[in-house]
Amino acid sequence: MSEYPDPVLITGAAAGMGASHARALAAHGTHVCLADIADATPVVREIEAAGGSASAHELDVTDPAAWARVVGEIRESRGRLGGLVNNAGISRRLEFLDTTDEIWEKVLRINLFGPFHGMKAVAGLMRDSGGGSIINISSISGQIGYFSPAYSASKWGLTGLSKSAAGNFAKWGIRVNSVHPGLVETTLLAGADSFVSSAVASIPAGRMAKPAEITEVVLFLLSHRSGYMTGSEVTVDGGLVSNGLYHRILAETGGDLT
Repeated sequence: MSEYPDPVLITGAAAGMGASHARALAAHGTHVCLADIADATPVVREIEAAGGSASAHELDVTDPAAWARVVGEIRESRGRLGGLVNNAGISRRLEFLDTTDEIWEKVLRINLFGPFHGMKAVAGLMRDSGGGSIINISSISGQIGYFSPAYSASKWGLTGLSKSAAGNFAKWGIRVNSVHPGLVETTLLAGADSFVSSAVASIPAGRMAKPAEITEVVLFLLSHRSGYMTGSEVTVDGGLVSNGLYHRILAETGGDLT
C-alpha cells in the first residue's frame, strides 16, 4: 500500500504553495486533482511531463455547487478520494478601521467558508473510500493576535473548524489537521517589502520559509506516518510564535540584559 492517499484534491493549486504540494505529491505516485479559480492546466502539464498523474478542476471555493461538481468529477473519473488540502486563501493587510465590510466578507468566504464547504462536500466520498486525511492550511495568525481582523478571524476560525471536523469525521477514519505557516516566500507577500523585512527581524530562524518546507509537513500529514494525528495544530514558522518577541528584544538591545 502506498504511503500516501490517492487521489488527493488540492485547492489553490495553480500556483504558490498549492502547486508545490501538488508537484511533490505527484512525484510520490499519487494522482493529484488541482482545483483553482485560475487555470491549473500548466501545472498539470508540468506534472505529466515529469511522469506524474494530475487533473485540473475549475473551482470557486466559496460556491457549494462548484464543490459538488468537482467532487462529482473526481467520483466519476477516479471512483474514490483519499485526501483534501484546503490551501486556497487570500490576505488583506488592513487594520481594523480600514477593513471594509466587503473585504471582511470576501476574506471570510474564501479562507473559512471555503474549507467548510469543501470538507462537507468531500466527506461522503472519503468515507466511502475508507477514510483519509484532510489538511487545512491555516496560519500563525490563527494562533496569535494579528493586526488584520479579517485574516486573523478567518484563520482562528479555520483552527476551530479543523478541530470540530476532526471530532466529527474520526468515526469514518478521516483525519483532520491544520498547518500554521509563518512567513512563506509566495506571491501572497508581493509588494510587502517593509512588512516582510520587519517581520523577519522577529524570526529566530532569520528567514522566511520556502514553499517546499511547508510541503514536507503537508506530505507528512497526508501520509500513514501521521496516522494517529487528528485535530492537531502544526506550526511551521521558524520560531516566530514561540520566541519572536524576545528574539527581537535581544537583537535590538545587543544582548544587554542589564
